[in-house]
Amino acid sequence: MDLRKLKTLIDLVSESNVSELEITEAEGKVRIVKSGAGAVAAAPMMMAASVAAAPVAAVTAPAAPAVEAAAAVAEPAGHAVKSPMVGTFYRAASPGAAAFVQVGSQVKEGDTLCIIEAMKILNEIDADKSGTITQVLCENGQAVEYGQPLFIIE
Repeated sequence: MDLRKLKTLIDLVSESNVSELEITEAEGKVRIVKSGAGAVAAAPMMMAASVAAAPVAAVTAPAAPAVEAAAAVAEPAGHAVKSPMVGTFYRAASPGAAAFVQVGSQVKEGDTLCIIEAMKILNEIDADKSGTITQVLCENGQAVEYGQPLFIIE
């Protein structure tokens, strides 16, 4: 997809009431999601011909119970702040700067915890609960997935 077209689509989503947009073209798929803070992220998705030809329900149904069981075991106690998008996790605003939060930091709802870079857009991830950071679950520069726990707040 042409970068100008992608930027236009991102601008349209950010200025509208649409919270999510997915477009499929010959080159592949693009999904644009607006987070709660108004930041917009776009993630390209590659499609394999064999996966695209198979019914979606048949592909995802057998894996769902295993994924749910693994997620229940893997999540530590406390409130998990999860990634709202796929991207690269950064603990600070720039390479030489101090991290936004450390283990033991007191945070209030709305405080910036980290940055996730997606499609060259830096998205600040805010605390959705007040409390104390008890765990930082990602390393600086690590790739993160949608829904992956980033921090534990108690």
